[in-house]
Amino acid sequence: MGRPRVRLLAAAGLVLVGLIAPGTPAGADPTTAVVGSPSGGDPYFPAAGNGGYQVRHYDLSLRYTPASRSLTGRARIEVTTRREDLRSFSLDLRDLTVSSVRVDGRPADFRQEGPELVVTPGHVLRARQRFTVDVRYGGTTGQPTDATGALYGWVSHPDGAFVANEPDGASTWFPVNDAPYDKATYAFRIRVPEGTVAVANGDLLGTRTRAGWTTSRWSAEEPMASYLAMAASGNYVLTASRTADGLPIVNAVDADLSPTDQAETAEVLARQPEMIAYFAGLFGPYPFGSFGAVVDDDEDADYALENQTRPIYSGPPSEGTVAHELAHQWYGDSVTPERWRDIWLNEGFATYAEWLWTEHRGGASVQEQFDTAYARPATSAFWQVEVGDPGAARLFDAAIYDRGAMALQALRTRVGDDAFFRVLRAWAQRHRYGVVSTDDLVRVAERVSGQPLDDLFTTWLHAPGKPSRP
Repeated sequence: MGRPRVRLLAAAGLVLVGLIAPGTPAGADPTTAVVGSPSGGDPYFPAAGNGGYQVRHYDLSLRYTPASRSLTGRARIEVTTRREDLRSFSLDLRDLTVSSVRVDGRPADFRQEGPELVVTPGHVLRARQRFTVDVRYGGTTGQPTDATGALYGWVSHPDGAFVANEPDGASTWFPVNDAPYDKATYAFRIRVPEGTVAVANGDLLGTRTRAGWTTSRWSAEEPMASYLAMAASGNYVLTASRTADGLPIVNAVDADLSPTDQAETAEVLARQPEMIAYFAGLFGPYPFGSFGAVVDDDEDADYALENQTRPIYSGPPSEGTVAHELAHQWYGDSVTPERWRDIWLNEGFATYAEWLWTEHRGGASVQEQFDTAYARPATSAFWQVEVGDPGAARLFDAAIYDRGAMALQALRTRVGDDAFFRVLRAWAQRHRYGVVSTDDLVRVAERVSGQPLDDLFTTWLHAPGKPSRP
């Protein structure tokens, strides 16, 4: 667990009633103000996230030079304190150097302690107070890896950057409260050398080229978890279109892909409107203002990530992968786990959606795909993972994906098709833009189906060994 908030007590005999530090707002008592915890409280990633405040909005201005891997940035962050007065607070930021911090326009003291930027304003911040943090920073980027050794965060390349933050890589490129439950809106201004293209989440507001640099402005107006933010750049060709319902689709495809890969990518991405319409019919309206894809030639990363509104793919994606990342827009991006132990709520639902799409396209039925996964012998390590609490080292284990989807098929078998699809829709709509836990899903499923289901979820998510066939 993360460290609890530490209450600052004056030394014995030195409490001076009525003395308040200069600049302290009326009603804020510095002797009872706390230091915001440097942990978001998630036992899987205790160093990620911070306590004491909630971010409302990030306004990020970035300038990136791929040849030298030089990144300079300015982050203007709109924040609200939680239930206690704050004497100081921290943000996550790794391997980049801060040059200045201002709080509500006034210079603030700061220090960098490993992955934490600790900020001490000139006055105590009252509980429930809104304030703005302005951080200027920069440095040389690299190729960071997560605990499993996979590339993530701001991954530098000669022509740009492949940006994929899950689970805690956002701090490699901007100061952040890097906890999935702290959702915020975002604005991006990204300056890259002329001839390259920068892509971010949300809507493209405009581009301008001047003096050898191209600046792109993007806006993500729906709440977003920090691990889903992105600001990739490269030799991309940007295309824009709309679905039959008018939803903008913005795709960025690396010009360095081979002609064969370009053709395969174009064929798969052309199915995005059909996929959106199909899933919207099952899950409810698409939850964001745009969609699209970033297809990079960086095959070293060897994965895709469901960045909100704009998934990124390290190489040409398969049709199933695009369906999977699209389904995440409902399950994972709009409806987001509060804690990483519930990652199956992302991957199990997206895998199940991929199974549905395969069946829709004339491939194996969902039951047949379940049967293929179930055929693994009981001795397989696949059945030893606790899907509902796998631990940080197994966060992206194949069992999380397939057994998560199998749990949903077991639910479908138990409650019947009508109730099951009403559960999928209710889950996406009732918790739209929110954060959730497995217990929340159990409550929704029981309410919709009218059946007790705790035993089913316990069997498929927590009990050791291979469950009996449903």
